[in-house]
Amino acid sequence: MRGLYSSKTEIRHKIFTEIARMAYEEQSPEEVLEELPYKIIPGEVATYRDSIFLERAVVGERLRVAMGMSLRKITEHAPISKGVEPSIIEEKYYEPPLINVIKFACNACPEKRVMTTEGCQGCLEHPCVEVCPKKAVHMEGGRSHIDESSCIKCGKCVEACPYNAIIKQERPCTKACGMNAIGSDEYGRAEIDQEKCVSCGQCLVSCPFSAIVDKGQIFQTIMAIKSETPVYAILAPAIAGQFQDMKNTKIRGAFQALGFTDVREVAIGADLCTVEEAKDFLEEVPEKLPFMATSCCPSWSMMAKKLFPEQAKCISMALTPMVLTARLIKQKEPDCKIVFVGPCAAKKLEASRKSIRSYVDFVLTFEEVAGMFDAKGVDWKDIPEGEPLFRASADGRGFAVSGGVAQAVVHAVKRIDPEREVKVVNAEGLQNCKKMLQMAKAGKYNGYLLEGMACPGGCVAGAGTLQVVKKAAAALEKMKGEASFTESSDSKYQSRLESLEKFDVE
Repeated sequence: MRGLYSSKTEIRHKIFTEIARMAYEEQSPEEVLEELPYKIIPGEVATYRDSIFLERAVVGERLRVAMGMSLRKITEHAPISKGVEPSIIEEKYYEPPLINVIKFACNACPEKRVMTTEGCQGCLEHPCVEVCPKKAVHMEGGRSHIDESSCIKCGKCVEACPYNAIIKQERPCTKACGMNAIGSDEYGRAEIDQEKCVSCGQCLVSCPFSAIVDKGQIFQTIMAIKSETPVYAILAPAIAGQFQDMKNTKIRGAFQALGFTDVREVAIGADLCTVEEAKDFLEEVPEKLPFMATSCCPSWSMMAKKLFPEQAKCISMALTPMVLTARLIKQKEPDCKIVFVGPCAAKKLEASRKSIRSYVDFVLTFEEVAGMFDAKGVDWKDIPEGEPLFRASADGRGFAVSGGVAQAVVHAVKRIDPEREVKVVNAEGLQNCKKMLQMAKAGKYNGYLLEGMACPGGCVAGAGTLQVVKKAAAALEKMKGEASFTESSDSKYQSRLESLEKFDVE
């Protein structure tokens, strides 16, 4: 759960901090990785699981993926550092799969079941028995009993019970997955179908046993920072409110304290993406395309292409804000390194594509960067105030919340053609996004602009965020209010859009 500092959050933070410390202090991963489980999980008695040895084994696998390595096989006898050499470099791309399940950390939760609790009063009416279409519920020993072999999990008994004594349980990771990509292996443990997975990371934040992990690039990023190459952090708009004592006037100084050359707002690229999508919408809908869908959320666009290939042409071809912002910098400094810092696990996958690798070198989540701040001893309250981020519009910053992208595009369309009516529909969460596309496929949204966001609430609810979603959304509204202009169409970088589309760093 985002914003809840739990034992799961604490362990993840310690892992990210120790990986960052290892890089900043130039310690040898071959030597240090073997010791870190004992530093992160000290003592002799287990705190989180049945065995302290299991706790350390799970931490060992988490350290591997945080270094960008793959999980070891359970049957394999090998040190934590096995295969670390290719990761001790300044440049490393993610090797699929990005999202992984640590099998021995998985609780093998039931996929779905309906069960009677101690709250059952054995009432006279027993409506649970009466409403069951499969006669799977009967009274036994004065209590309601459900025959799982007959139960179809319809939930009618759950709704009928006046005591709320019957509950419907579902595996949290499976419930969170909008792609139905999570099933079970032969031992009942969660297993991800990588052909279906779009790396949204919702399973990662939903697993209460911390069995699901994503690969990282913290070590490699810091290696690049410590080199002589300029390294720029490009910050997603969802950064608003993510760090305690964070103010716009401190953001630049805080990231420079980590060693970054400078920072730029990805909202600058969002402004350019807005203008490009507005032009495309006016030119193509409805003459060439029945509708147009936004492109900035990688999980949403991947889902659309996987499940609705015939409608894939309706997804905007505009470059994403991340790529546009990176290209802006590399036009001037082609030899620099770019680190996207944001809320999103799927951006890691987007940046690993061959067409994008040349522009975005690393992707870190806010959660991973928090580990860097701790390792470096950077406290936001001690950062002196300096030049704020001011080059992006309020609309560009609004990309971080559901509905924000579509709103920005509508404003840009109206600027070009004030008479044009733009009908909009937006969906958040991949299940709702699928329903929206099904409606569009059926012709219900012809002429519309469709916005899809994989994370419920938008990017402020991404898998790599630190803050409670409502607080993050409120902080974003404040940051939008601090923007020096309102609409994307007023961006001073608009004149460079054509050159950015053609720009090739190689």
